[in-house]
Amino acid sequence: MHELGVVFHIVDQLTQVAEENQVEKISAVTLQLGEVSTVIPDYLLDCWRWAADKRDLLRGAGMNIETIPAVSHCNGCGQDYGTVEHGKICPSCGSDQTWLVQGNEFIIKEIEAE
Repeated sequence: MHELGVVFHIVDQLTQVAEENQVEKISAVTLQLGEVSTVIPDYLLDCWRWAADKRDLLRGAGMNIETIPAVSHCNGCGQDYGTVEHGKICPSCGSDQTWLVQGNEFIIKEIEAE
């Protein structure tokens, strides 16, 4: 379960931002999570609750997750399409000359401080 490692990274980043901005308490964090990022949101939330409650800075802080849809681009015909629905093969022309445009991101979008 790599979600725990991801949460430790988030905690480190939030701690750094809090120190730089003299924030003593974070009440919530919003993440943007790509649809094909390989991070499982439910596992991430469970790990978050465990890790956040061990630190005064984050105790009780919520985590909101926004999903970024996975979109691929076809070099054959120039079309963009939903990756999860169609995979690597372009539904417009059948080409396998495609690449992921978005959907594997993991971004801390917003931090709410008290």
